[in-house]
Amino acid sequence: MNKVLEQQMIEAEHKFLTGENFHSHHFLGVHRLDDGSGYVFRVWAPHAEHVWLVGDFNFWSDSLPMTRRESGIWEIYTDEPQENQMYKYKVKQANGREILKIDPYATHYEVRPGNAARIHTLPDRKWKDGLWRGRQKRMNYFNRPMNIYEVHAHSWRRHPDGTPYSIGDLTRELIPYLVEMNYTHVEFMPLTEHPLDMSWGYQVVGYFAVCSAYGTPEEFQEFVETCHLNNIAVIMDWVPGHFCINDDALAYYDGTPTFEYYEHDRAHNYRWGAMNFDLGKPQVQSFLISSALYWIDTFHIDGIRVDAVSNMIYRDYDEGPWTPNHEGGNRNFEGYHFLQKLNTVVKAHHPNVVMIAEESTADTKVTGLVEMDTLGFDYKWNMGWMNDILRFYEMDPLYRGDHFNLMTFSFMYMMSENFILPLSHDEVVHGKKSLVNKMWGDQYKQFAQLRNLVTYLVTHPGKQLLFMGGEWGQYLEWKFYEGLEWGNLNDHFNRTMQHFTATMNQFYRDEKALWELEDTADTIEIIDADNTGASVLSFIRKSRTKSDFVIVVLNLSSTEHQDFAIGVPYPGVYEEVINTEKQEFGGTWAEGNHDLETIEAPFKQFNYQIRPVVPALGALIIKPKKINVRQSAKKTNK
Repeated sequence: MNKVLEQQMIEAEHKFLTGENFHSHHFLGVHRLDDGSGYVFRVWAPHAEHVWLVGDFNFWSDSLPMTRRESGIWEIYTDEPQENQMYKYKVKQANGREILKIDPYATHYEVRPGNAARIHTLPDRKWKDGLWRGRQKRMNYFNRPMNIYEVHAHSWRRHPDGTPYSIGDLTRELIPYLVEMNYTHVEFMPLTEHPLDMSWGYQVVGYFAVCSAYGTPEEFQEFVETCHLNNIAVIMDWVPGHFCINDDALAYYDGTPTFEYYEHDRAHNYRWGAMNFDLGKPQVQSFLISSALYWIDTFHIDGIRVDAVSNMIYRDYDEGPWTPNHEGGNRNFEGYHFLQKLNTVVKAHHPNVVMIAEESTADTKVTGLVEMDTLGFDYKWNMGWMNDILRFYEMDPLYRGDHFNLMTFSFMYMMSENFILPLSHDEVVHGKKSLVNKMWGDQYKQFAQLRNLVTYLVTHPGKQLLFMGGEWGQYLEWKFYEGLEWGNLNDHFNRTMQHFTATMNQFYRDEKALWELEDTADTIEIIDADNTGASVLSFIRKSRTKSDFVIVVLNLSSTEHQDFAIGVPYPGVYEEVINTEKQEFGGTWAEGNHDLETIEAPFKQFNYQIRPVVPALGALIIKPKKINVRQSAKKTNK
């Protein structure tokens, strides 16, 4: 090896050991030599007594011993392996036990139930999404539409024989569906290598590999590129807090706590039967941040949703015993500072990649600048909104007036973080019922309320996420081992619900008032959030242009309200643009409200009113048609 390469290797090794090698996958793992004469394999196992490279190429024998560097990294240069052959590391652990371990940096694995890594050199790709990526760099995603369709890759659709779709199949069918339904983003539950579908991908063994059960790395590159060519951004769930406990994977890799905490209770995640990463260990920081950048660099993904942030920043989040920190509190300082470092590094390399936290508490500032002592994320899932709203829609309308704060409480804190409103997979499993079956009443009323809920999701400040199947009101709970119930779409209610969702998605994309000022309090003005008697909520969403706004009216009662007073800011004529009870959406109204002329009568802070008919369990969206902005300003200033 020449001196230049040796010096580069020493620098890469030093940065890995100090937690500053954010592309450590270029150093560790398997790499074909530039001259094509063979491969170099490297693995970090600092307390191992010995390590061998074993695989198809040497009949899984001990014929290829690896050499230990001072850093605890083992390496071997060999010309025996060939592309696509399978391999593992045979590790003689600190206690003398010998075990076959996977390569933590492997980029491809054999298909289950096998669990060996494959030698896979990903060819350089000539990407065609340069226009998309350039456009994203010029945009501020905080005041752009973000409407996310959440997908589990193996259960969106299946072939007639029951076999799941591959990523290639999803490229051919899911992407046209996203376009047809007018989504702006697709978010995948974890695509990283995992041994058991039952974990939904959240028990990871390979942090640099597309799950082989889903397809190849090249197929996923093709999927992302095709999404970009169709103006769809791609987000993936990523799990840096905990990992699969399987003995052949990362757990106690060299026989001692390697990737996990030294303290037994901190290392073991009792709730999920997993292991917790030691997020304060420099080598683990290099490993995980390299994983994040690998997915961004290699696959051009547009966003990362970090799973289970609460488990990373609180010592007492798990169900097992816990030990206070050195200050006597429950803060996991290692996890807190790791997340700040992660977001800082990702933003330094890729400012336009969206970083999202799935975090369920309100005790830590999650979004915003790290310099302001936040975790540095762009968005946080609003779990409080989701829990409150679903409780409310499950309730008999007779009692909703007494619990109307469940609908309105989010207005009190909606600017405290940058939020995504999630109606996610977690809410339609384990006996929680599907989204439509959470709604109160008979089938007709359930779909009327699901349309009402989707209207609120789309018009409430914040970005939005809906799990697959919710867009048409799938009757059954989600099952990870089956495809969605696409046969539901033969039913009138499901078919019209799907049409309604597509209509609302397009309306959201078209209306600047629903996203242009979203990161400021000016985005919304409440008309009436106190009408608990009628159970009607009304508010205005605003754009930068004074005359460009939408009025949202949600009737949460089972009573139709005639001649219903709604305050408006300017005199003139208003028009109904969305009515959830129209026949085309599954309702009974052949026609909606005709043009609505204002009357001069005070309503709270407003000088004018309109008086539409508001359908039972329905929602209206109303826009100005011909209004006089100056006249209102003159009256208000008197």
